[in-house]
Amino acid sequence: MTRDLFGTDGIRGTANSEPMTAETALRVAMAAGRHFVHSNGAPKTGHRPLAVIGKDTRLSGYMLEPAMVAGFTSIGMDVVLLGPLPTPAVASLTRSLRADLGVMLSASHNPYQDNGIKLFGPDGFKLSDEVEQEIEDRIDRLDAGDRAPADRLGRARRLDDAQGRYIEIAKNTFPKGLRLDGLKLVVDCANGAAYRVAPRVLFELGAEVVEIGVQPNGTNINAGCGATAPQAMCNAVVESGAHLGIALDGDADRLIMADERGRIIDGDQIMGLIATSWAEAGLLKGGALVTTVMSNLGLEKYLAGIGVGMHRTKVGDRYVLEQMRAEGFNLGGEQSGHMIMSDHATTGDGLIAALQVLAVLISSGKPMSEVASIFTPLPQLLKNVRYKGEPPLGAEAVKAAIADGEARLAESGRVLIRKSGTEPLIRVMAEGEDKKLVEAVVNDIAREIERAAG
Repeated sequence: MTRDLFGTDGIRGTANSEPMTAETALRVAMAAGRHFVHSNGAPKTGHRPLAVIGKDTRLSGYMLEPAMVAGFTSIGMDVVLLGPLPTPAVASLTRSLRADLGVMLSASHNPYQDNGIKLFGPDGFKLSDEVEQEIEDRIDRLDAGDRAPADRLGRARRLDDAQGRYIEIAKNTFPKGLRLDGLKLVVDCANGAAYRVAPRVLFELGAEVVEIGVQPNGTNINAGCGATAPQAMCNAVVESGAHLGIALDGDADRLIMADERGRIIDGDQIMGLIATSWAEAGLLKGGALVTTVMSNLGLEKYLAGIGVGMHRTKVGDRYVLEQMRAEGFNLGGEQSGHMIMSDHATTGDGLIAALQVLAVLISSGKPMSEVASIFTPLPQLLKNVRYKGEPPLGAEAVKAAIADGEARLAESGRVLIRKSGTEPLIRVMAEGEDKKLVEAVVNDIAREIERAAG
């Protein structure tokens, strides 16, 4: 059946427009809550049914949070409100509080005008496509029988120490016996969900912390800061003489870094660094890294050279995690900065990934510019083409341009064309040994897509 609400990362859209309205949020809460509770209202896990809700710092969170509270309590579920917290913190607390369902209200790296609803099961993992489909189908079947009687309505309360709990969870992933004493670190929290917890974790582990992107006002999340706009972080590293820069996105499940010279370290380099360290320590389960089709061929060649495998999935951290769980791997991620370390978290966690990199840095005794130069990436270029209406990939001119690009790169590279799962964008990517050829191929394909899109 067609999924109209759920995309590759939950439900997402422009705030106060369908599907990101209070009315739809209420119905999603009712349907999701009913899915995780027996039809007679009895809890599945031997206690009153419980949902936890976290959010980032978007203005629209004030609209969506109470709507979801109303939906859950109307079917007899209690609710614990966590306030602004990273997505991985919500996933972790869903499990540790033995909740039946977890909710994160965030559109991740998108601008403040957007928002989203991410759902987690009682195990702290994102829901499967099948479960999301069942919830979506249930929304259309909601009726008066789904409402709890007046004496069995749910209650809502705030968890005052939610931030403190996550701070301790994150600190406990840092190797015992190591400290950050003597390090000056820039951390850019994107005016998002980690604006309080990330600087605190780094400070409590001993670092001198330079904070940017920590003054959210509801509309400045991801605005010229964070993992999707890392230049502010790079500049701050150079200006402050820091050893390293850390940039998180709006919900802190994504990480981009900078060395002491202000040069960006992307997700591929970070994954390569952690994979190397874990392989040397005997901690890399399955002897492989799971990443997506977007990761650079240079990473794949480097890992093969040190005897580490690399398995690719389609784009989306949920698909990376699905393969990790299916085959017993404990490290995966995306070039864009999602890092999943299943020994420590059930979803991507930018802060915990940064701590793993910091552990390698401290142990090496070298500057970050040397530590992070794991492999030489092949020239790679990505262009996004926005469209309205139907995706224009079926146009004959577009298909011809793609075929021509693949033929020109031949065995020396590859072309990847895909539709974004969260925005009306066609992503055009190519990589190969010849930088000028890569640029020409991407530009030619993007031009044909733009024409077809009008």
